[in-house]
Amino acid sequence: MDDFVDSLYPELTLETDDIIMTIAVKKDYSKIEELDKRKKEFIKDLNEFIQEFSETPESDDFMLYFDDD
Repeated sequence: MDDFVDSLYPELTLETDDIIMTIAVKKDYSKIEELDKRKKEFIKDLNEFIQEFSETPESDDFMLYFDDD
C-alpha cells in the first residue's frame, strides 16, 4: 500500500534536532509557476496543517504519550 501512496503523492521528510516528520503532499503546487510563491504557499499550508493538528484530540492523545504513567 505504501508503494501505491508513494506513486500518487510526493513525500518529504523534515528533520530537526527534535523531530523527524515524513509527509505526503497531496496538493499540486506545479500550478504556481513562480518558485518563491510556490514555496510560500507550501509553507502557509504546512503552518495551517500544524495549527489544525494542534486543535485536535489526537494532538492531546499524542502528548499523553510523554506522561510518566
